[in-house]
Amino acid sequence: MDLFEYQARDMFEAHGVPVLKGLIADTPEEAAEAAAKIGGTVVVKAQVKAGGRGKAGGVKLAHNPEEARVAAEAILKLTIKDLPVNRVMIAEGAQIDKEYYFSVLLDRSNRTFLSLCSVEGGMEIEQLAEERPEALAKIAIDAIQGIDLAKALEIAKAGGFSDEIAAKVAPVFVKLYDVFVKEDATLVEVNPLILSKSGEIIALDGKVSLDDNAEFRHQRESMERDQLDPLETKAKESDLNYVKLDGEVGIIGNGAGLVMSTLDVVAYAGEKHGGVKPANFLDIGGGASAEVMAAGLDVILGDPQVKSVFVNVFGGITACDAVANGIVGALATLGSSATKPLVVRLDGNNVVEGRKILADANHPLVTVVDTMDEAADKAAELANR
Repeated sequence: MDLFEYQARDMFEAHGVPVLKGLIADTPEEAAEAAAKIGGTVVVKAQVKAGGRGKAGGVKLAHNPEEARVAAEAILKLTIKDLPVNRVMIAEGAQIDKEYYFSVLLDRSNRTFLSLCSVEGGMEIEQLAEERPEALAKIAIDAIQGIDLAKALEIAKAGGFSDEIAAKVAPVFVKLYDVFVKEDATLVEVNPLILSKSGEIIALDGKVSLDDNAEFRHQRESMERDQLDPLETKAKESDLNYVKLDGEVGIIGNGAGLVMSTLDVVAYAGEKHGGVKPANFLDIGGGASAEVMAAGLDVILGDPQVKSVFVNVFGGITACDAVANGIVGALATLGSSATKPLVVRLDGNNVVEGRKILADANHPLVTVVDTMDEAADKAAELANR
């Protein structure tokens, strides 16, 4: 679960991370009241889980409550990256001297934690990593030892901090790691972490992602939940592992590794067919019953960007004949709402039986292809028609 900025700020404050005052508002009038409580210059910030808020007009400076009201009125009318702005945070204004970057995250590829740090904060970290990778330190964190003061100083020095500033930021790094561990996070990021003109280190803008698998350890029932794309919301209601992308080929597979490989082969095949790309990540897991397959197809076919669907399944615990019955049953369930071509590749346990079931069904939307590369090519070709 990704947190809204105001939730990350409150979480930081609860763990002793230095932050500025911040209040939330759902109406322009509430924004004016919050600005009056905070006093002085404030920043009115759209609360959406998307980057580029400033460029979209979602961050405005206000010098008094009336300006805050006007700013909130404008921001609450915005839609940023297809996400409506329903709430703003009124944050205390900051006197910024310098901006830094710090994060700690779960490094799945290396099965440990990773800290990223740079004296060049404020800009998009992806841009910095691409344009000037030497300016971004990457320090592996032992999951047992964590980040103590000595490790925090090592991270700060690797990130380019002077001895004087490193001594100031290191204790904050320790507290941010405390947030990471105690809240069961997969990401804790501060961009920017600032040095104020009065010499204070302050976490000005935070991003936190929490591990859903650790929900049982926390009392978060009242927490405002994810702001999801409508299709992602629909998939979540059916317990599907779905992430919407921006391409044209819908993807269904069983197992995250197979689905990730499918995304790659579709992207590669799409280069020959007008540059079409994968439209989603959808892992149906070990089960592929008619109900699960129907729920997956219903989500994917509801995406207007999707022009074709690639079902890529390797039969293991769930045999290919069960998968094939699931596809036939799903199409029968969906009926006339299923209008886009499906390319199906089956392999593994009971593959001959599975292919025969699909051949006997002879559904006009279904094309069975033997290999993964050939199926990806066919799906890309159909999407480009």
